[in-house]
Amino acid sequence: MNIKLKQGWLILPIFGLFVIALTIIGCGGGGSSIKIIGSNTVTPLTSVWAEDFMQTHPEVNIAVSGPGSGVGIASLINGTTDICQASRKIKSTEIDQAQANGVKPYEIQVATDALSVAVHPSNPVSELTIAQLSAIYTNQISNWNEVGGNDATIVAISRDTNSGTHVFFKEHVVQMQGLATEDKSLEYGPEVLLLPSTSEGVDEVTRNPNAIFYPGLGYVTDDVKVLAIKQKAEDPAVLPSVETALDGTYPVARPLLYYTDGEPEDVIKTFIDYCLSEEGQEKVTEAGYVPLQ
Repeated sequence: MNIKLKQGWLILPIFGLFVIALTIIGCGGGGSSIKIIGSNTVTPLTSVWAEDFMQTHPEVNIAVSGPGSGVGIASLINGTTDICQASRKIKSTEIDQAQANGVKPYEIQVATDALSVAVHPSNPVSELTIAQLSAIYTNQISNWNEVGGNDATIVAISRDTNSGTHVFFKEHVVQMQGLATEDKSLEYGPEVLLLPSTSEGVDEVTRNPNAIFYPGLGYVTDDVKVLAIKQKAEDPAVLPSVETALDGTYPVARPLLYYTDGEPEDVIKTFIDYCLSEEGQEKVTEAGYVPLQ
């Protein structure tokens, strides 16, 4: 992370500043505070909700950070966050660890997301099957010409291991969950590039004509090309969208979750109730995610 000093000010990357800003906006003496840690995917949506909520509840201070679902769940387990935001479900082993610490994980789905398989706009490939994606991310397919593209080495990009997106994509795509070819022994190949944030993956795809990445729908920009995905070779290819995620035709959709220690109460409940309200769910669509329906 590049840090520059200028006229006595510490200049941080924009995203870091935004996290700090959320702890300041609406902060009032003697008010309540909520700490939310976890998924990088969910952070942009939570940040929108937090800003809106603090405007109408100036006595409440909400701090949001997105180091990854794994970090959020660990923070829930050790009692250092009020809300864990996650792009994957908590594991049974993590529930056991939480309960051993006296924490009772309570799950709330707040939205849905469609993982969009993105490539450079110049890439002639327009669709892939789950099996082809699995082969790309296990490095069994290493050249674009093996899937109808140019004669060029594939640069497969993934989120890092702290990410719930990393885990979800591994289970549902790399290991081909639910297909006849499902193989739980499959892992990401050694040539897959792991990045700490979704935005970095999208940036790499915009620069590299041979890259492929799987950002959440809310991170897709006009600078990348989104591929249609087939569950099986004989199935129709489906592009990710709010509609295809809701009707179940897009094969790489997932729930976005909040976890609290027991059923939420007081200001935490009030905030989550806002997120689930009609107004809050309108923000989901505006932010590029899929609302609950």
